[in-house]
Amino acid sequence: MKEKSGNDVFKGLAAGLIGGLAGTIVMTQFQNIVTEIGKSASDETGKKQKEEEGDDATVKMAKAISENVLDRKLKKSEKESAGNAVHYIFGTTVGAVYGIAAEAAPITSVGFGLPFGTALFIGADEIAVPALGLSEPPTDIPISKHAYGFASHLVYGLTADLVRRGVRKLLQS
Repeated sequence: MKEKSGNDVFKGLAAGLIGGLAGTIVMTQFQNIVTEIGKSASDETGKKQKEEEGDDATVKMAKAISENVLDRKLKKSEKESAGNAVHYIFGTTVGAVYGIAAEAAPITSVGFGLPFGTALFIGADEIAVPALGLSEPPTDIPISKHAYGFASHLVYGLTADLVRRGVRKLLQS
């Protein structure tokens, strides 16, 4: 087996970064489509449900960063953008880590990113987010939301891996 050079790891990081960004974009679009399909017939019911649900985990994290790091509260008008920023930064960063892992231990990328998406779903949505108090415990979340989150992370993992592989081929030496 050929030993990986630092240059290979850097190429893996770059490919993973691009793959993570692409995965986040596609995941977000998937979530938008699923949400649109699942909307109730009445816009008012949808608005009321959104208000009752409160801020999602990315907005809660953005609020915590803003308050604890920047020492300022987010304005209501900033919440959605700040939450999106957290989502994209996290997805892109995790993709970069995946790209490095795929170089260091190629077995990491077996399954075209589906095991990666599964591990991310379990590690982030099911363990870290509730542990940080950014969501209720998994036992209090309806199975439909677990399925939605799992499917979203499979879409992310598959997209991130396919794009990573394509970019990595372009960067072959």
